[in-house]
Amino acid sequence: MKNAGLIGHNDLRLFLKSKTSYIWLFGVPLAFVYFMGFANRGSGDPANPKPAVLIDNQDSNFLSRVFLDELDAQGMRRVDDGHRKDAERGVRIPPDFTERVLNREQTKVEFFQLEGSGAPEAAMIELRLVRALIAINSHILEAASRMGTNVVLTEALLREVQRGTNPVILDARFAGRKPQPTGFNFSLPGNLVMYVMMNLLIFGGAALAEARRSGILRRLAMHPVTRVDIVFGKIYGLFLLGLVQVAFFLLMGRLVFGVNLGANLPMVLLTLAVFAWVAASLGVLIGSLVKSTDRVVGLCVLLSMLMAALGGCWWPLEVVPPTLKVIAHCLPSGWAMDALHQLISFGGGFAEAREEIGVLALFGLGLNLAAARLFRV
Repeated sequence: MKNAGLIGHNDLRLFLKSKTSYIWLFGVPLAFVYFMGFANRGSGDPANPKPAVLIDNQDSNFLSRVFLDELDAQGMRRVDDGHRKDAERGVRIPPDFTERVLNREQTKVEFFQLEGSGAPEAAMIELRLVRALIAINSHILEAASRMGTNVVLTEALLREVQRGTNPVILDARFAGRKPQPTGFNFSLPGNLVMYVMMNLLIFGGAALAEARRSGILRRLAMHPVTRVDIVFGKIYGLFLLGLVQVAFFLLMGRLVFGVNLGANLPMVLLTLAVFAWVAASLGVLIGSLVKSTDRVVGLCVLLSMLMAALGGCWWPLEVVPPTLKVIAHCLPSGWAMDALHQLISFGGGFAEAREEIGVLALFGLGLNLAAARLFRV
């Protein structure tokens, strides 16, 4: 395989010699990592999200302020009317809220839906609102038991009760599900998978088609190299190019975007290395089947965009219908995203990601054999 190594190293040198290719290898993907990470940033920890709630506080007295602090304590993110578009639901506190409570009269807090808001967060918001109402009622009852029936409730007394140690603690966690990847933990692996796939398909397919058109493959075939040497040399060169891109983006993800890979870095590297091998093999296969350089580029862009969208690079697979999940797992991009989310967002290790890496290796083996079988000088 010495000849394959020489071909691969020479191809890598030629790829990196073109300065314009750096735009697509590093510049454009880096911009997409930032913008998609900013657009998909979550509200708090993905395992314990803080939904945004529009607050319409019409009461200027102290009890409404105490109640709003209780909403914060229950895991709500309060927004004002200027950030109305970020909120999923709204809470309206009536103008006589404090006065009616002090007069020992029933008062109601309105929970309303905003135009254009979705439903997924509604149940979580409603639950936390109920917990906040129960908590504020409990604080009032405790304060009343301390001061007696004839003493007026004050903010200082209520704050003292609120700051006190709660003898009963509720530890609520998600059960039976994984947190939805958000922010740069989602955008870094998604864009890395998409652009590694796109670049290796385009660079591999177009370079092979151009080498065939210009006669380079015919001249190469006159030397003591086999068809297998040429195929695996081309795949090896693309694989090295993919590793360069992977190393750059993992470094940027850690230093610039704060994606913590921790102890799972070796497994992330292994996953991306196997995926780069798959993408390189597919690029050589396309270059073996399609002779026109223009057609190769168009086909590679179309395939990579489709596999990125369907494989979970643009949105988490946790939010798509079951049919699309099945389609995603017919593609190498879907298995790569599963493995990376398992390692980066879900805290898994080799045991949790070995199935995905094994399936990717089967994709690579199958594409290797197909490329070697269908390659023509």
